[in-house]
Amino acid sequence: MFDKNKLEEIENKKNEWKEKTLKKTIQRFPERKQSFLTTYDENIDVVYTPKDIENINYLEDVGFPGEYPFTRGVQPTMYRGKLWTMRQYAGFGTAEESNERYKYLLEQGQTGLSIAFDLPTQIGYDSDDSISEGEVGKVGVAVDSLMDMEILFDGIPLDEVSVSMTINSTAIILLAMLVVVANKQGVPLEKLRGTIQNDILKEYIARGTYIFPPQESMKIIVDIFDYGSKHLPKFNLISISGYHIREAGANSVQEVAFTLADGISYVEAAIKAGLDPNEFGKNLSFFFSSHNNFLEEIAKFRASRKLWSKVMKKRFGVSNENAMKLKFHTQTAGSTLTAQQPLNNIVRVTLQALAAVLGGTQSLHTNSFDEALGLPTEQAVTIALRTQQIIAHESGISDTVDPFAGSYVIEKMTLEIEEKVEEYLKKIDELGGMVKAIEIGYPQQEILNTAYRTQRRIEEKEEIIVGVNEYKSENDEKIEILKLDEDIEKKQKEQLRALKTDRNQKEVYYSLERLKKAACENENLFPYVIKCVESYATIGEITKVLKEIYGEYHENLSI
Repeated sequence: MFDKNKLEEIENKKNEWKEKTLKKTIQRFPERKQSFLTTYDENIDVVYTPKDIENINYLEDVGFPGEYPFTRGVQPTMYRGKLWTMRQYAGFGTAEESNERYKYLLEQGQTGLSIAFDLPTQIGYDSDDSISEGEVGKVGVAVDSLMDMEILFDGIPLDEVSVSMTINSTAIILLAMLVVVANKQGVPLEKLRGTIQNDILKEYIARGTYIFPPQESMKIIVDIFDYGSKHLPKFNLISISGYHIREAGANSVQEVAFTLADGISYVEAAIKAGLDPNEFGKNLSFFFSSHNNFLEEIAKFRASRKLWSKVMKKRFGVSNENAMKLKFHTQTAGSTLTAQQPLNNIVRVTLQALAAVLGGTQSLHTNSFDEALGLPTEQAVTIALRTQQIIAHESGISDTVDPFAGSYVIEKMTLEIEEKVEEYLKKIDELGGMVKAIEIGYPQQEILNTAYRTQRRIEEKEEIIVGVNEYKSENDEKIEILKLDEDIEKKQKEQLRALKTDRNQKEVYYSLERLKKAACENENLFPYVIKCVESYATIGEITKVLKEIYGEYHENLSI
């Protein structure tokens, strides 16, 4: 770093440059906007110098990859050793149809599966429930029982392919199903790799697929931590998600702050239950969005790693460095995809994917260009996967670790995000923690305010969305849209009806009764859910038992 005298010299020269050179240029060629702002409303300077990062201590704030505070990455070699997992999020219709799509993606070079479940599966209803009508297999695959899970992974070796499952309220049931399928495949649980989202707090904040009240939901999550830390050493037992918070309208600082605050709540709950953060901390993972603000997004990922390592080390006294690491999956930003001129989305996704890789992601999903119109076609999902492969093998950016480190603007933004996130964390602590903050609607209101300001800027053309509020075209591209089988729901109901007829009803009854007793006596539910799954009890039947004990959550906020 520069000494104090040199920094002053640079700053004086910058001021002289602004007066002599910049001012004259702006008089002749005015800047295209009155102000240039980050998403968190900080001014972006025309140029940055060492003076902007004079307070950074390289060894303490930046450091080296694979070492605390992990600003530059969680592994010493990062992508020089192993590329990120290319994990395309997919699932639709029946288990048979989704199984075909997964095999296709694996044949195309995808290196991990990411399962999308339909809405009834996410909120604990069977396909034959009246409330499920019209939603079966629509936004993901329908999974009613172990039979569907067996079909879903037929011919897919679980000891070779890692599996990510986007499921929250019913996460304990779907993870139990995966465990049973692995057992049936003869795969030792210590070899089972993947991630389960299992992040209920962000459901109350931004997404809405909750079932049980917060405290009871936290209890189930701790049960998963307890079981998984003993039996699933290579499986991430939670994916603490900022993605949905960002999709709801948050800025980059709010995305990180509310995500880390959720993470703090999970760690606190697990410690209170007697678990060791040095152990279960190794099985925590995170999930972020990669948005359009390219430089800001790179800084966001770097700041997130640094902040979480400090939380684990200083707040929770964690000494195991593997339990301090913020490992994260990234998905490009669905909310930025446009139905107008949909091929433009390929460019958006490429920039967002580049930011995620430059920010050090461990796995990545690239959205398909047609997702603003419907579920992705094979052509669209192949282009999305090829985008990752071209970045990995042709761009050169994976050849060195954290290549933007030392950039004055990147380091300045990293520091800004860190400081602003810490302000939010302090505020949430003052409110009594994230669960209390959610109950009074604090993060929800903050996100709503930001979303409103963003929409106003778009409407007033302070922010340009190509093809939407500027550069419109009368003749948008005509693209093929995936058409789902209209008989999906009928087929799923017929399969479910046959299952309920053929299974051993006594085994189902006894397994559900044992689960009910375990819930009443506050035992770890996971072994009992496994028994229910093995008896082919359905997701709706298992959820119904837990509703009887835990009740249902109904949001009563006025925002």
